[in-house]
Amino acid sequence: MERCTYGSEGGSWKPAAVRRQGAGFLPYFEDAEKAAEELEITLTSRDGGKERIPMCGVPYHSAHTYVERLIEKGYKVAICEQVENPAAAKGVVKREVVRVITPGTIIEENMLIEQENNFLLTLAGSGETMALAAADLSTGECHVTELAGSLDWMIDEAASYEPKEVLLDEPLYGNAALRETLVARLKCLVTPITLDKWTEQDMAEELPKQFAQFAEVCTSPNLVRVVSLLFAYLKQTQKRTLGHLQRLRRYDAKQFMMLDEAARRNLELTSTLSEGKKRGSLLWLLDQTATAMGSRLLRKWLDKPLLNVRDIKRRHDMVEAFLADFLLLDEAREMLKQVYDLERLAARISFGSANARDLTNVKRSLGVIPELRERLMLSGHDELAALGEQMDGCAELRELIDRAIVDEPPVSVKEGGMIREGYNHELDQLRSIQKDGKSWIAQLEQQERDLTGIKSLKIGYNRVFGYYIEVTKSNLQHVPDRYQRKQTLANAERFVTPELKEREQLILNASEKSVEMEYELFTEVRTQVAQEVYRLQQLAERVAELDVLQAFAVIAQKYHYVRPVVHNEDRLSIKQGRHPVVEAATKVEDFVANDAMLDGGKRQILLITGPNMAGKSTYMRQVALITLMSQIGSYVPAEHAEISIVDRIFTRIGAADDLIGGRSTFMVEMAETCHALREATSRSLILLDEVGRGTSTYDGMALAHAIVEYIHDHIGAKTLFSTHYHELTELEQELDRLVNVHAQCIEKDGKVVFLHRIVPGGADKSYGIHVAELAGLPKPVIQRAKEILGELEGRFHAPAGKTDQKPDDRTQLSLFDYAATAVSTEEDKVAEATATLTTKEKEIIEALRKWDLMMKNPFECMQFLYELKQKL
Repeated sequence: MERCTYGSEGGSWKPAAVRRQGAGFLPYFEDAEKAAEELEITLTSRDGGKERIPMCGVPYHSAHTYVERLIEKGYKVAICEQVENPAAAKGVVKREVVRVITPGTIIEENMLIEQENNFLLTLAGSGETMALAAADLSTGECHVTELAGSLDWMIDEAASYEPKEVLLDEPLYGNAALRETLVARLKCLVTPITLDKWTEQDMAEELPKQFAQFAEVCTSPNLVRVVSLLFAYLKQTQKRTLGHLQRLRRYDAKQFMMLDEAARRNLELTSTLSEGKKRGSLLWLLDQTATAMGSRLLRKWLDKPLLNVRDIKRRHDMVEAFLADFLLLDEAREMLKQVYDLERLAARISFGSANARDLTNVKRSLGVIPELRERLMLSGHDELAALGEQMDGCAELRELIDRAIVDEPPVSVKEGGMIREGYNHELDQLRSIQKDGKSWIAQLEQQERDLTGIKSLKIGYNRVFGYYIEVTKSNLQHVPDRYQRKQTLANAERFVTPELKEREQLILNASEKSVEMEYELFTEVRTQVAQEVYRLQQLAERVAELDVLQAFAVIAQKYHYVRPVVHNEDRLSIKQGRHPVVEAATKVEDFVANDAMLDGGKRQILLITGPNMAGKSTYMRQVALITLMSQIGSYVPAEHAEISIVDRIFTRIGAADDLIGGRSTFMVEMAETCHALREATSRSLILLDEVGRGTSTYDGMALAHAIVEYIHDHIGAKTLFSTHYHELTELEQELDRLVNVHAQCIEKDGKVVFLHRIVPGGADKSYGIHVAELAGLPKPVIQRAKEILGELEGRFHAPAGKTDQKPDDRTQLSLFDYAATAVSTEEDKVAEATATLTTKEKEIIEALRKWDLMMKNPFECMQFLYELKQKL
């Protein structure tokens, strides 16, 4: 048991003295001391000659619970077991390390999350090219890719797998910056690994046998090395066959939308920002899958949206087919609910850890496939029919399991009761002897009662003495001489007879042999099924794909989503779009929908102004989510949507610091913005929210201004840029592809009302004090803030030469307020003309000045005039 730290010793492990023994799970020496401390169990010791040996233990049947806790705490656990029969051993029974459990090699069902993969990642490379291999031992899948370019690309790709453990080729592990970046961003164990020349030779021989596609997939030295490192590590730690690890697939990472860590976090794709939970995320909304396999595939699709229009349309076609036939959708969903997790069942069967119940679950799952397959093929839809045709029902496996295994087998595989009667003639004979033996015992009991006249006489059994005749002490005078005393109890004595011992031997031999034979027969059946594990995995893939598509149809039906028009033109148009998660969390009719139009012509950048709480961030996120949903094959929450393919989504939303990494909130903000500016292309979508707010007003505005110009002039990416720097609205006159929009709100009786509508034009106020009042700040604070705001506005609206305010003193003031010092002469005249008016009259004139008549309908105008009249 070795600590898996995140530092330079993170990869070391030793075959520790942690072993299973009898009814316990026992570590010794330093491991015992560590285990006792981490698991909070008693540390004891045993005699070791000159000094006592520290040891501790837990019950064997609950060992997995303690192993899981050690893995979570950052340890690798080496399991040692006896590898020879104690009865045949001479001296100390031989023991070996039979497996090393690490965070990335967990296969135990109780230690895995059904809806999530458990990826082990390997990185290798030289120069500017790096290779990545990702394997999930619990499902048997293995993906490889090779990327050229910046390390950020590879780290973003690695992050998409959310790995539990990363293996770094030693030359890369020596790069401290890379290592620290991986630890900080992936937050998992990072282990160095290398190959000696003998292991490298072994891999060269083994890998082509292990993976039929190895020569086609691994066409470069980097790919060969990364797969060799991965497989050597698995062989070294698992020490058993890896027959289920056959699906080696190479993909081009640039054929999928790349999502970095910030985008996944800020868009809340799989977990929420506030609590880090699935509930409230996009995955939570879309996960209407019926199987664990489908849930895991949905997560993969969210991590890797498609860039190929044809593939996207294929998925949309199948969702459309389900929506056109609700009966098919309901029937398919009900059948899918009967399918167990075939991927992980197949892995456990191949791994040799599956029990009889796992086999019956495979049988039940396979029993559903013929009907599901037929229903899809008769659906009348080409894509669904093709998917159904690809489903291999594995009929012979289902029949084998049905013939061999009982319908309700026990959990244990070593206690019998698994094999169906009639499957094996010899086993049936042994069972007959046991059954007849029990009948004979019952007959003997009655016979002895009749012969002795002892009505309370009974024949019992225990593991120590075997079968015995028990007579109470009050009847001992009636015991015949042929009874041999075996045991004396407080109120009775137990006896045996030669006849009883002879029959006992026959019964017990039959029982022991039948249990051993059942286990042998079970392992034979499991081995036969394991030989077809690839077929089960292929079937699992088809079932998972169907499951995700029906989930998309269920969501589209429930929330009235529409099919997006996906194309390669440089135009993104959304009519009455809605934020899918916010809408689901509220009443559908309460959500305010908004349009969005972005293209490479006149609307490349939308500069969004308006107060906090008005819906700017929601609007930005919903545009990104609708785009992403369309590219994974889902329908989208809108009245109509045309989506041009987006290669990457970049987000800079919210405030967060990195105290451990020594980065302030503003530093994190700038780092994420830098990443977007460096990696974005003209086909990307960029969301920037309040960039520059973490520093002084002048610095922040200057940065925001420069960033907008750079995106406009050098990148050309479709961009949503939200800001409180209202002066930036003037950029609409300078940049021909920038358009101002704002989050609309109105003031009513001194209160601000958020309409959550995004409309053309720029905002002129931020209503920060109103939002603070809504947040519940004390009334004296709000009142004082209003007074100070009035003083500042009055100061900067004063005629030229009438203020003694020094320019430097205005640095940290809102630039919008500062700009007010530059009012025109005409505005000064208006201010003087209204100086004698009452406060309420001034409010009415201000409201009239702001009222945009051309953007209001007749009813809104009538309501507005009525409210003004009421004030007068």
